[in-house]
Amino acid sequence: MERVCLQIFLVSSDHGLGVALGRALGEGFTLRCQGPSNIGGVKEALSWTDVFLVDLREAKLESSDPSFQFLDDLSRIPIHPPAIVLSDEEHREVTLRAIERGAADNISHPPNVPELRLLLNRAHRFYKAEREIRELRAEQDRSGRLHNLLGTSPAMQELFDLAKRIAPADVNVLISGETGTGKELMARAIHHLGSRSRGPLVAFSCANLPDTLVEDELFGHEKGAFTGAFCPRQGRVECANHGSLFLDEVGDLPIGLQPKLLRILQERSFERLGSNRTIEVDVRLISATHHDLGELVKQGKFREDLYYRLNVVELRLPPLRERRDDIPILAQHFLLKYGQLFKKHVKHLSEHVLAALDQYPWPGNVRELENIIQRAVVLSEGHTLELSALPPAFRQGTPAPVEKSIDAPAFAGTSYEQELKRFKRNLVLRTLRQYNWKKAESARALGVARGYLHRLINQLDIREPGTAILEEQTALSEVV
Repeated sequence: MERVCLQIFLVSSDHGLGVALGRALGEGFTLRCQGPSNIGGVKEALSWTDVFLVDLREAKLESSDPSFQFLDDLSRIPIHPPAIVLSDEEHREVTLRAIERGAADNISHPPNVPELRLLLNRAHRFYKAEREIRELRAEQDRSGRLHNLLGTSPAMQELFDLAKRIAPADVNVLISGETGTGKELMARAIHHLGSRSRGPLVAFSCANLPDTLVEDELFGHEKGAFTGAFCPRQGRVECANHGSLFLDEVGDLPIGLQPKLLRILQERSFERLGSNRTIEVDVRLISATHHDLGELVKQGKFREDLYYRLNVVELRLPPLRERRDDIPILAQHFLLKYGQLFKKHVKHLSEHVLAALDQYPWPGNVRELENIIQRAVVLSEGHTLELSALPPAFRQGTPAPVEKSIDAPAFAGTSYEQELKRFKRNLVLRTLRQYNWKKAESARALGVARGYLHRLINQLDIREPGTAILEEQTALSEVV
């Protein structure tokens, strides 16, 4: 296996130190040296660097010191290579100030070369782990979303994959599912992923409207076609030319108008009300229904030939009760959405709320969940949404939340920093338990210095059973 060569950027005005360290580190390390005032910019250095080594022997405590300014600039970058500071043993305050500004670790001058190699390799491994976690989280977020649809459950992932494959094909799509499952969001996703994304998406619901109004809305009319028709009007079909037409609740389309829709699909033409002039259109039809169209065909309420024209590809959106794994991520999404809209500080869901949401049958599906969270955000105070903000139906007989084990996966709504902290805490806690809370053995198993392990225990608020929180210097406890 090819040995990885770490690229070390030494920030120091002492070029002799750079030459000496470059030779001492030896194989597996490449070192470049530049004074803090001569670096063209942190971003330029990032393209070359795996680990920064910052010489603080001549640094002053003033914030205007070039070395501290460099650390400040580096800390403003969300994910950056770690910085290890090199300082004199007696300049403790300088070291603490550097750690406060984001330095990953420190080593005294003159450095012990084996210890320096260990620190550089360890810092780089932590950096790679953080970067990989961030990339995996970003990939998870991308895979859990299709346009404005959210879902990480296997059923939704399979549906997202099918939608991505059929969207560019420009075929007619029938979306079925209960009310409130997100059929219009799926239609919009297919339109935006397809070849007609630059064209219009025109939506119309066929539900509970008189036949004449549905016909006028879809096909338009000419002047004088009926009383009150004072000027010609384009219908939804004509407005959707070179784009997509979304017909919601197509199962409620009057039987007398179904032949006109069938003609559009077959001949790509129609006439407005009161006109004999044929208008040609180029539209992709995406339709949706909560009915079983096959059953309506058997009952004679829906044309069989139209059904087969509409149902080239069918996408069935599962009800929320069949994909309960998606409830936390959907609830968190709506919580942040309406928290921002109503200028509320609430950002978290309590365990009791999550348990109550999981137990509810959700007859109104995702739309009902959104309305419930919207109401709760309005009534909530503080940073955590509690059970008292939910309607009474959610507070009756709600079981207590199950205590999560240390190995339980992180909640999907947590931030990257929270998830990384959780990962580190679980790792350290498992190791401490494995070695019966013996710090020296645990530190060796983790491959870290004992002092660094103590800082992790303090910062991550890890308590040994029967003892108080381990204490360490407060400035160093900020290091993760």
